[in-house]
Amino acid sequence: MSSSQNLPRHASRDLSQLPVIDLSAADRGPAARADLHARLHGAAHDVGFFQLVGHGVTEAETDALMTAMRAFFALPEAERHAIDNVNSPHFRGYTRIGDERTGGSRDWRDQLDIGAERPAHVPAPGEPPYWWLEGPNQWPAALPELRTAALGWIERLSAVAHRLLHELLAAIGAPPDFYDDIFGDRAHLHLKLVRYPGSAGDGADQGVGAHKDYGFLTLLHQDGIGGLQVQREDGRFHDVPPLPGAFVVNLGELLEVATNGYLVATNHRVVSPPGATERFSVPFFFNPRLDARVAPLPFPYATAAPGVTTDPANPLFAEYGRNELKGKLRAHPLVAARHHADLVERAA
Repeated sequence: MSSSQNLPRHASRDLSQLPVIDLSAADRGPAARADLHARLHGAAHDVGFFQLVGHGVTEAETDALMTAMRAFFALPEAERHAIDNVNSPHFRGYTRIGDERTGGSRDWRDQLDIGAERPAHVPAPGEPPYWWLEGPNQWPAALPELRTAALGWIERLSAVAHRLLHELLAAIGAPPDFYDDIFGDRAHLHLKLVRYPGSAGDGADQGVGAHKDYGFLTLLHQDGIGGLQVQREDGRFHDVPPLPGAFVVNLGELLEVATNGYLVATNHRVVSPPGATERFSVPFFFNPRLDARVAPLPFPYATAAPGVTTDPANPLFAEYGRNELKGKLRAHPLVAARHHADLVERAA
């Protein structure tokens, strides 16, 4: 197929809304699946963001996670600080308000970082330092139900993301299972439980600064407060109104690299809610193995790819783990200083 034939129609130019993709259409026969693929192709190629419905995650499953999450943030401060991520060389645990950085500026939020529950992998001599990212989580002793809910959510959303990736690759004419081997049972899955406590006292409104995600796919559950913004074709950041029951999905930089820019990773940010209003969100990051090398994707539209967006301040590496470690060292300077001063010095 030539690059000039059968290119997807552009997604809606109503910049106040993201495309809505119904994943369940894949099960409703050839015509519905073909329509799903056309919509998914357009959203991933033109916008890099969409709202996902028909994913099969129930309201009861979501409520269980959100109840446990709110209970965590309601714990006494001392109990949250007991699992501070500065205790963890693996960047797991609780991050206090203002301790994470994006673009060098503090993010006015606190959060709990959780990954697949695995033993610590301390890099042996000659091994890449990104193996520091693999290790155990920290859990609040007073809230055992949080561990059950969070690890269950990781497993549940991994299945959704795996299926979505297959449909996305099929939508652009690529082999659906092309990247299965770089995920497998060692995928570097990552979950954040995030609270935005309202505006900073000094008037700063950076809930989280503008950025792109490193990996393949991010699936975000957000509450009804709003604050997420996506940079669209006009260069401006537009609000993403919460859609009940939907996940906001965005493509990460690895998919942009894999398709030479045909699929796009898009800048996004969160503006702090006004006053003392709290906002809760749960981003899930579907990432490959730390040692995965992402091969170029064979697909019919490759000749129409515009090339990857380049940022001299944010070089991308062939091994996924190098990108993830680079981001963690920048975003969590207190953890980096305590556990990885040698890596920070080496990267300077």
